[in-house]
Amino acid sequence: MAETADTSNPVLHGGDIDAARAAFPGAPEPWLDLSTGINPWPYPVPPIPVDAWTRLPGRGAEAELLAAAADCYGAPSTAHVAAAPGSQALIQVLPRLRAPGRVAVLGPTYAEHARGWAAAGHTVAEVRRLEEAEGADVVVIVNPNNPDGRVVPAAVLLDLAGRQAARGGWLVVDEAFADTMPQVSVAGEADRPGLVVLRSFGKFFGLAGVRLGFALARPDLADAVRRGVGPWAVSGPALAIGAVALADRAWIADMRQRLVAETSALDAHLQRMDLSVSGGTPLFRLVTHDRAQDYHRAFGRAGILVRRFPEHPEWLRLGLPPSEAARARLEQAGNHKPAT
Repeated sequence: MAETADTSNPVLHGGDIDAARAAFPGAPEPWLDLSTGINPWPYPVPPIPVDAWTRLPGRGAEAELLAAAADCYGAPSTAHVAAAPGSQALIQVLPRLRAPGRVAVLGPTYAEHARGWAAAGHTVAEVRRLEEAEGADVVVIVNPNNPDGRVVPAAVLLDLAGRQAARGGWLVVDEAFADTMPQVSVAGEADRPGLVVLRSFGKFFGLAGVRLGFALARPDLADAVRRGVGPWAVSGPALAIGAVALADRAWIADMRQRLVAETSALDAHLQRMDLSVSGGTPLFRLVTHDRAQDYHRAFGRAGILVRRFPEHPEWLRLGLPPSEAARARLEQAGNHKPAT
């Protein structure tokens, strides 16, 4: 493995409307943000008890959240679940729980994983095949992957977790987008040695501002994560919202079906724009085109923000438009054919 992580340059993320406004000052408002892969039909926020705002988060509220998370994700028990203010916080905490070693990140993928491990003193390499991760102390896999939707079968992951555990290593599986594809999840195997599963609340439930994420692992490691994030890490309102949403099985089932249907509708619009879908999940689509940057500019001029990848200029990632009108706006912008 060759070291690839670079912590000196900022990682580009979606959702930066201010930067988009600066890049396209004449674009119409309001902007249509399709750059994040966050569900545009959020869970209806339930009534929040007043003391969730006025008191420090209580143990009872945290226990209720952990029970809902364990049940929703299929973890063996609440002892296997640690909550944090977003999965991004967990990405930064986990590297500090091990002595510096060799880390392999299956890529291309979400850049913060490599950045987080490198910042904690680990030697990090991005690998394109799992065979190239042989010998790493920690292997990180985003499953399904961001941005291309690649899926590593659960059986392969569990076999790798066993091999990692046998040598004192970890397999970290980031399942930020697995709520839409529960069949790929290994969260129910969280009692296996060496396996750490990360889950993001905000993407599927459309409530990214709540800042809530979970690590699922054997109780001793889950407890180490809790100590790593510190006391009162999750806010009282987030505890209340998460406990209700994660337990709402009817909403979850209905939303999974809706997202699949909405993705099909988006694919049809993309096809009419001569944009070929090369990957994705029910929350986002990856398209490949030799003039992707021209499309990016056409969308930007129309006040539509999509995710581009400087290291892969032929790629664009698009989240789901929130309405038929938004899809029509996207198609109209895309049909202003890029200049040759």
